[in-house]
Amino acid sequence: MDYVIKGHNYADDIITILQLFYPNTVCARVESPTLNCIISELKGDTISAALILDGREASRKSEPTPKDTAALKRRLKLNLFDVLMSFYKITLPWGALTGVRPAKLVTSLRASMTDEKVSDYLKSEYYVRQDKIDLAMKISKSEERIIKASDPNAVSLYIGIPFCPTRCLYCSFTSYPMAQYKNKVDAYLDALEKEIAFCGNNLKDTPIESIYIGGGTPTSLNPSQLNRLLTMVFESFKAPKEFTVEAGRPDTITEEKLKIISSFGINRISINPQTLNDKTLALIGREHKTEDFFKAFDLARKLGIGHINCDIILGLPTEGEEEVRTTLEGLKVLSPESLTVHTLAVKRASRLKETLDSYSLADFGLMDRLLTLSAEYTREMGLSPYYMYRQKNMVGNFENVSYCKPNHECIYNILIMEETQSIIAMGCGGSTKTVDKASNRIERIFNVKSVDDYITRTDEMIERKKKGLSWR
Repeated sequence: MDYVIKGHNYADDIITILQLFYPNTVCARVESPTLNCIISELKGDTISAALILDGREASRKSEPTPKDTAALKRRLKLNLFDVLMSFYKITLPWGALTGVRPAKLVTSLRASMTDEKVSDYLKSEYYVRQDKIDLAMKISKSEERIIKASDPNAVSLYIGIPFCPTRCLYCSFTSYPMAQYKNKVDAYLDALEKEIAFCGNNLKDTPIESIYIGGGTPTSLNPSQLNRLLTMVFESFKAPKEFTVEAGRPDTITEEKLKIISSFGINRISINPQTLNDKTLALIGREHKTEDFFKAFDLARKLGIGHINCDIILGLPTEGEEEVRTTLEGLKVLSPESLTVHTLAVKRASRLKETLDSYSLADFGLMDRLLTLSAEYTREMGLSPYYMYRQKNMVGNFENVSYCKPNHECIYNILIMEETQSIIAMGCGGSTKTVDKASNRIERIFNVKSVDDYITRTDEMIERKKKGLSWR
């Protein structure tokens, strides 16, 4: 779909609306109208949007130009949204709301409005569906409770282990196949140890709220490497309130590794089946089978790990309601402490994006039914929603939601989404986020994404932190 912009320079705002109606479609900016295009125009005291199909105007809306910039940008977006919504006769679950953090918006609105007025505002201004407003409201209140209980002087830590057994079809994370990089893992840990030691020395008097070791798949490390990693972390930082290790791939989990994790007192791990259908697992590049997931989960239970989270993805190729119900039934039997339900997102750097024409993805109606089904099952499992975020190019423009049993919220997830606490990130691909609570200013410090670059440029990563962080 082509698009034409006249009289303003807010192309990014226009593109965010186009992506809602034309997901995974290339939208190209052109100077003059084409046979099929969108036109967004600011002309004097009028803004307008039009949809052109087969050379004819299919839908148009005009309205007065707002006086301030923020209102102008919002109305340009909503003006175009109205044109497309009226033509295609569809109601999107989140309406014209495009932000990653809808619950954060709700929290900010609740600071000055009643819940009823917040609901009315989201419906009238952004056309958000009532069930999504209710979801965002519930999560806002859950997050608010956790944030109030957090230490105002604390920070949280992220440590990245960028290795995986294989690269999944949908993955766009910083991840490197272990088969090709196994000879570089020790050098990577050497480099990581330098950055951890530097951060530990500068945070020795700072309370640590949570530590999250992610990736990649940290349990791709062999037992001695995993033990080395956890030893360096505990030697460098104060014990946190919450400590998570991603053990996402069941094919990387062994009794020896789980015993090492347990011996350090780590109180939360994530074992991610994504689906409990072997045919789909093979299709998406997961080397484990459903049986392997059940064995890994049972092993973690027997070793006394108190909080097991599981991730699943809705909308995987070839999966419909029957396949998703199979997955949810299996998880219901296991009764994990928390469950994160992802909507498939076609990410730019993924193999799925590169080969999209080879797959038939869930349509809007199916995805809506799958999310409703997952919400029903989580209620039956005694889980409540506590955390949510959205991504670009999600199938159906829906959301990812984490559910948990009472008092089993992941503190790290909430803090990184609500952006109320500084998070220091170490390792390849790490993104440090500093929060100045006095000014609400957020700054980011990025580490390089390449394993080889990180190994050779660790000192540069440390220098970036020296300059970008106000160490205590």
